[in-house]
Amino acid sequence: MSQTNTPSQHWQAQTYADNARFVADYGVSLLDWLQADKGERILDLGCGDGVLTQKIAASGAQVLGLDGSADLVAAAQRLGIHAVQGDGQQLAFEHEFDAVFSNAALHWMTDAQAVVQGVAKALKPGGRFVAEMGGSGNIAAIQTALQQALSAHGLQAQPCWYFPDADTYAALLMENGFAVQKIMLFARPTPLPCGVAGWLATFAEPMLPAGLTPALQTQVLNEAAIAAEQYLPRDEQGAVSADYVRLRFAAVKATLGAM
Repeated sequence: MSQTNTPSQHWQAQTYADNARFVADYGVSLLDWLQADKGERILDLGCGDGVLTQKIAASGAQVLGLDGSADLVAAAQRLGIHAVQGDGQQLAFEHEFDAVFSNAALHWMTDAQAVVQGVAKALKPGGRFVAEMGGSGNIAAIQTALQQALSAHGLQAQPCWYFPDADTYAALLMENGFAVQKIMLFARPTPLPCGVAGWLATFAEPMLPAGLTPALQTQVLNEAAIAAEQYLPRDEQGAVSADYVRLRFAAVKATLGAM
């Protein structure tokens, strides 16, 4: 799923569908943590192209998808999803939702404090916040390969993601009035049908410094892909797996009587 405010990342719905469908596929099990119910009002924060949003809506819940990419919002709308473009770090909702759901989007929102505060404000008392995001150590080998490829050309990678550990994020949730029901950090090696080159073409833009020529960008990404694939595992068919580490949690906003 895409983030809601990264100016240097330009999402294309078709590229995302071709190279990153695994993002939604792995998010299906997160729906068991959400337990959406008929009549509930749910915000899908960083809804991407709406594939998971559509599954939430199938429960009978009233779902609003929000994403920073106009192209992905349009793709979600084509699925019949009520989706709008917006910034997850500047949520303006007040006590409107029974639950906020997010899959593979929160790590794109580097102002985590603003995100959690906005979610807390958007939820009704007793509302649920259920999400999965990149956690500490996520895509370490890919990041290192890209940093080294840029350095070889006298360039420096740009910071663009927020990958917290479980204790850090649990503390952030509790500081903002949430009771953490469960939180877990786990490795999830993820096969890349498009290889590292396709992953970089889809996701790496924010790490690249401004002003790269198309030819140099292509060269840097090719060098990074070759380097990363030397360290990442492959399955019996030769498909490479990214070194994903995920942080998954479920939290409940305190009721008025407990605040």
